[in-house]
Formats: sequence, C-alpha cells, structure tokens
Amino acid sequence: MARPTTKSDLIDAATQSFDDLYTLVYSIPADKREELFPFEDRDKKISDVLMHLHEWHKMLLKWYEVGMGGGKPDMPAPGYSWRELPALNQQIWSSVQNVSLDEAEQLLKESHEEVLALVHQHSEEEIFTKKYYKWTKTSHLASYFISNLSSHYNWAIKKIKKYKRSLS
Repeated sequence: MARPTTKSDLIDAATQSFDDLYTLVYSIPADKREELFPFEDRDKKISDVLMHLHEWHKMLLKWYEVGMGGGKPDMPAPGYSWRELPALNQQIWSSVQNVSLDEAEQLLKESHEEVLALVHQHSEEEIFTKKYYKWTKTSHLASYFISNLSSHYNWAIKKIKKYKRSLS
C-alpha cells in the first residue's frame, strides 16, 4: 500500500493494516500464539510484538500531549535519542515480559483507537502541512501517525508472518 497522502488514506491504511494484523494473529492456531519464535530476534513472541506497538502508541500520545500543550516532547523517550532506538526498543521489550497475549491484544486495541481518535480530530491541512505545529519541527503530524500506525503494523505483520511460516 502506498504511503498515505490524505487524511482518508491515512485512516484507511491504519484501519486496514490493523485489521490485517489481527487477522494474521488469529489465523495462527491458539496453542501456538504464545510460543517463542524459533528464530533469533529481539521480540520472542507475538505478545512482544503487540506490546512494542502499544508502547510506541503510548510514546506518540505523550509527544502529542506535550507538544499540543506548547511543550517540547522528549523524543523518542526521556534519556534516548533517535540514534539510540535499539536500546530503547530493548528496554521496551524488557518492560513487557510479564504481559499476557490477551492483555497485549486488549492494550493494543485501546491505544490504536486512541491514536486514531487523534487523527479524526484534525483537518487534512493540520495533518499534512509541514511545520504546522512547532513541536513537529520540519515534519508534519502525518509522519508521526503513519509511522506509529500503518507502517508499524506492516512491520509487525512481516515479523508474525515469519513466525507463522516457521510453523509449517
């Protein structure tokens, strides 16, 4: 799917890729959904992947809250620079190890809806105009939404498809 260039496309891509992600998860036999991946990866199981998405939603929601309140959000997270994403993602992984698959599914559904609600609150101009909001610097809201919705879901789909193929 092409990168969204309209609000409608952004919503459609996010919704479709989210639905595709859950369709994929539910296509895996229930007794295999909580098993460890048989390949080397930071994320070891489906719940890790879903919680990674959820935690990035939470970061986006915080950036948005701080930025729209006139502040300068710590991006990607306090104590981390964009060059330190591997360390941040490892820290996220470590922090979600006691989350069940059922809980991960529910948390991701909730945060997905929260982020999508933000998209709905804005006009196309507000979403796609670069520098519209000071906190997005040289970018636009769309880049944050796309990165944390459809693009991130597509990353998760690839990872879970790899696991599903390993079951054959």
